[in-house]
Amino acid sequence: MVGGSAVVRVLRDRTAGRCLAGVVVSGFGTSALWLTAGIWVKSLTGSNSLAALTVFAMWAPVLAGPALGALADRMDRKVLLVRGNLVTAFLLVPLVLVDSGRTVWLLFAVLVLHGASGVVLDAAESALVAGTVPASLLADFNGLRMTANEGMKLVAPLAGAGLYVRFGGPAVALLAAVTCALAALVFVRLPVRRSPATAGSPPAGSRRDELAAGLRRIRASAVLRPLVAAGAATMFLAGVNGAVTFAYVDEVLGRAPAYAGVLYAVQGAGSVAVGLLAGPLLRRLPERLFAAGGIAVFALGVGARTVSPDTVALAASAAIGFGLPCVLVAAMTAVQRETPDAVLGRTAATAGSLMTAPNAVALALGAGLVAVVDVRVLTAAAGVAGVLAAMVLAAGARRRRDATASPRA
Repeated sequence: MVGGSAVVRVLRDRTAGRCLAGVVVSGFGTSALWLTAGIWVKSLTGSNSLAALTVFAMWAPVLAGPALGALADRMDRKVLLVRGNLVTAFLLVPLVLVDSGRTVWLLFAVLVLHGASGVVLDAAESALVAGTVPASLLADFNGLRMTANEGMKLVAPLAGAGLYVRFGGPAVALLAAVTCALAALVFVRLPVRRSPATAGSPPAGSRRDELAAGLRRIRASAVLRPLVAAGAATMFLAGVNGAVTFAYVDEVLGRAPAYAGVLYAVQGAGSVAVGLLAGPLLRRLPERLFAAGGIAVFALGVGARTVSPDTVALAASAAIGFGLPCVLVAAMTAVQRETPDAVLGRTAATAGSLMTAPNAVALALGAGLVAVVDVRVLTAAAGVAGVLAAMVLAAGARRRRDATASPRA
């Protein structure tokens, strides 16, 4: 009931509803390509390492988030969403030429460009929504956007895998291209006459100063700094958890590797659920408490991976999926609300980079640690660290509330 009211509130707003539709359409093709790219490379080269690098190729541009996000502050954001999706669609078409190990380089090049496009488009969308959608709808929109993304991750990979088996990798690339083109058609109908980015100008100063504007904004904000820091810490722990998943399935549960797919599906369902509830909960709870509660649920789920019953494993995956997005939704909503429009694009992209880059680092670190440390030790340590992070964030929220309530001398 609560989640349904949030859906209605967002869909009634023409800008929010169409932005969400564009995310769903383009996200379907992107999610299908993410899974299929690894399978495609593996079949062409026989290399597990190269197959694993496909995910890194799409994630790598996140590290350039401040520079890429600056484009959303320099250009008309609606135009950027339309043209960016069209350019991405055209970039995907040459993948029909990938048919052997000698041409697989083209796939990697396109994946990197696709990832860079995603960073720019995410920043443009976040800034446009913040400037045109009522502030009361921002948490609902961000929650539903999370639901849409996670929902596509549950459905699209299966569709992509089926399409790959039947018609091959080029068919999946064309599917992704078509979805990007359709997203451009959705965004071109956004009821925005004048994009917020045209109303102001980027901050004066050197190019380096402009790119650092988002980082300075986060560091200077008593609201954004703890949320982004908590998001980075949580995503680091999520990376460790992700790195040990297959070892957990094998050594703790005694299951075949395919059982990890079941756990990921349950985790995705948890993320879909919290996306529907995020807006209503953020209207009732301070952002820090909402984020701290989510981190605690996530941490308990990770810590529960020290025991073997299947019922606990499924409940733990649901808790991980439910808790992890909370700090991300809270942080991005705060960024949209607290940041001046002139630097909103780069601030959103910088916050995204700061929160997601630790995940990639932890995936690599966890992959090495799992070879020498018992998986139960790693999950227990990650769980304890997550609970501590939640306690620190909640304590900060309490101090801030007490300071605000105290009368001035």
